[in-house]
Amino acid sequence: MSARRATDWLTDWEYAHRGLHGPGVPENSRAAAEAAIAAGMGIECDIQRSRDDHAVVFHDWALQRLTGVAGETEQRLAEELETLSLLGTDQHPMRLAKFLDVVAGRVPLLIEIKSRPGYDVGSTCLYVSRLLANYAGDHAVMSFDPRVAKWFRSNSPDTVCGLVMREDDHGHTQKAWQRRLALWLAKPDFLAYHIAALPRRWVARLRAKGMPVLTWTVNSPETRARGLDHADALIAEGEGFA
Repeated sequence: MSARRATDWLTDWEYAHRGLHGPGVPENSRAAAEAAIAAGMGIECDIQRSRDDHAVVFHDWALQRLTGVAGETEQRLAEELETLSLLGTDQHPMRLAKFLDVVAGRVPLLIEIKSRPGYDVGSTCLYVSRLLANYAGDHAVMSFDPRVAKWFRSNSPDTVCGLVMREDDHGHTQKAWQRRLALWLAKPDFLAYHIAALPRRWVARLRAKGMPVLTWTVNSPETRARGLDHADALIAEGEGFA
């Protein structure tokens, strides 16, 4: 658990998961960001790294689901990624540098850095930190990978850092010892916990000690009610909005 007190803005907002997306407005797009800003919501977005080491706002390791194009995101140059159509619309993947220009501090950002076993996540942290060094808007980074928070604590100590956790078959922290190890390694300023795993006594104890808890993905009236009961801020989409 971090010894730092998380910044106040973190829990003052509700966040649109991958922007305020829906029919005709793809996730992690400029249009989704603008829609979230217009609705007065913070924005959660995802970062992949292109072949030429640009941080790109995009969720998947593979391009197929969002662009209809085969191949891995990290095997394309940023310039190539920016030409692809998101879900057949006029929206395209954006470099984080351009995304920051679009948001321009109007609402806070939660920036999730994607990682997986064997991935050089430190390089992504470095490129993201360089962009954020000159960004004046409220922002935090977070990841399932505890190395991300550890990297930022060592190399960009003023950056607010979070640890994302889930406990289902898709996660890496199903066991209690794995969750405690990840927390010990990351020493995060906040948790972003899977709504399906709440309530959890361990999380409630951390929250009672001062650890802010965000929860994702709130996507129904039921998960919204549960999130309001057991977390400090919601990361929502679809039917999870009020």
